[in-house]
Amino acid sequence: MSVRHTQVVVVGGGPVGLLLACELAGYGVRTAVLEAETAVSARPRATTLHARTVQCLVRRGHLGDIPPAGDGRGRAARTFHFAGIDGLTVSAPTTEPEPIVKCAQQDLEHGFERRAGAAGARILRGHRVREIRESRNRVRVTSEGPRGTETWEADYVVGADGARSTVREQAGIASLTHPATVSAMAGDVRIGDGDVLGPGWHRTQRGWIAVKPVPDGWTRLRTLNCSGAHEHRHTPLTLQELRREVCWIAGRDVNMAESRWLSRFSDFTRLAAAYRAGRILLAGDAAHVHFPIGGQGLSTGLLDSLHLGWKLAFTVLGRAGAGLLDSYDAERRPAAQRVIANTRAQLALMRPDTALDPLRELFADLMGAEGESSVLGSMITAQDTVLPACSVRPSRWEGRFLYNVALTTSQGKADVIGLLHEGRPLLLLTGEDADVYREQARAWSHLLRVVHAAPSPDLPSEALLVRPDGYIAWAPGGDGLQTLLEKYFGEGGTR
Repeated sequence: MSVRHTQVVVVGGGPVGLLLACELAGYGVRTAVLEAETAVSARPRATTLHARTVQCLVRRGHLGDIPPAGDGRGRAARTFHFAGIDGLTVSAPTTEPEPIVKCAQQDLEHGFERRAGAAGARILRGHRVREIRESRNRVRVTSEGPRGTETWEADYVVGADGARSTVREQAGIASLTHPATVSAMAGDVRIGDGDVLGPGWHRTQRGWIAVKPVPDGWTRLRTLNCSGAHEHRHTPLTLQELRREVCWIAGRDVNMAESRWLSRFSDFTRLAAAYRAGRILLAGDAAHVHFPIGGQGLSTGLLDSLHLGWKLAFTVLGRAGAGLLDSYDAERRPAAQRVIANTRAQLALMRPDTALDPLRELFADLMGAEGESSVLGSMITAQDTVLPACSVRPSRWEGRFLYNVALTTSQGKADVIGLLHEGRPLLLLTGEDADVYREQARAWSHLLRVVHAAPSPDLPSEALLVRPDGYIAWAPGGDGLQTLLEKYFGEGGTR
């Protein structure tokens, strides 16, 4: 049996795996994606991209030219919900795109697949991974595909293969879990004449029904039954079962004549105990699963890919500091833990216990009072994320996100978003010491994009080292620039 060689094998061709392939191939890493399904699924799935995900995606050019949300003054705000309670304000600076972007998951997958293929990644559909074995310097992957059994050898393997991840299981990565306690259902149905269910979130003494009209006369329903997990929750859902559930929660008959897709889910949660085991890494649902309230799952998985992509690429290409790849776990596991915590908190508020009514009323009042400074809004959109410091003595800006700023450079007008499109770390210099910092970074000049710009009151410091994902790696006031460059990218001159 012949063995096919590549640098990275990504197992799973959903949005997380395909975005990771875009990133890796864009840096020149030979990448193969092995996906069990033969085509992108047309079934409705996630549609929400939250602010921090949108901001990172546009910096890498993956969403096209999305215009800023406003004129650059103040913040653009949109309303959302928390635990089914309307009135949550979600905002972002108006120099950034809209804080919530709606995009069907299948459209994202098609777009990422085209970009990954154009960059040189190989997308192989109908390939189901059966075995993964790691040796000292390589990982061997065996799959069943259209031409039978195939074997791949790669420097690294990334499991983006969903909640039942074969990669996670074969790598022996343990999980922290919470068992299912509720039963939830979803589907597109046709509601009988006269049986109107108004759009929005509807709570009764027995549970919840979420209703959303969709084109061509269909109604998208989601139900939540908090009386316990369904004992046969892994069996296919039927239209009759969904109808019985809706009628029971609503307390009245609701006729449903037809369905075009049905599914069931629960509040089972999983967090991988580690995102890396040697040369095997996890991303997306393979690493974390939570109750899908607030539309955070897709965004969290895509942020995994955006944080991992450049780190893995630099590691494979010999341009990374010794601990760069390990920082992926240190940054992304806490982020997933926060999502799991807030979704469990939302579900606790959604339980149809009248004793919780005062608490729900309190949350509604707090959400209304916070306005654009909403703590919950920043949490749901991941805009409150501050990465752990890499420095021994960090500056006050290290680990914070650099929002978009309009700049005047020697090459003309520019902004932070555009300067990061290449995927290169950005050394942005505006002060009197620019030449000093440029000289300090000379040994890494083949990796950095060094830009001199006119001073701007919107920049937090006169000198900034910005990672490809938009986070500040260094600013004056702590460890020196050369110290951080070496930690991120190894000794100067490494190629």
